Amino acid sequence: MLKFCPWCSNLLQLDEDHAGVRFRCRTCPYICKEVDDVLGGSAAWENVDATDERCPKCAHPRAYFMQIQTRSADEPMTTFYRCCNPQCCHNWRD
Repeated sequence: MLKFCPWCSNLLQLDEDHAGVRFRCRTCPYICKEVDDVLGGSAAWENVDATDERCPKCAHPRAYFMQIQTRSADEPMTTFYRCCNPQCCHNWRD
């Protein structure tokens, strides 16, 4: 899934900092911090599988996951996780 900047139409790059995962444009100041919206919204998490992955925020032992090709085709896919704990729902990537 490729996402493009609404301001300059360049490809958005996946970026991670202390605030979490976000998508940003390399050529203009546009930043999309709502990763759920970029990944397809909350509906994108409805039919995904769960795995034994511990949440870094609440230590719940299971998480939903999905893999998306965010970089070039010769690089590995990025795995996104969402905590299975309904009170937490923390998102992170591998």
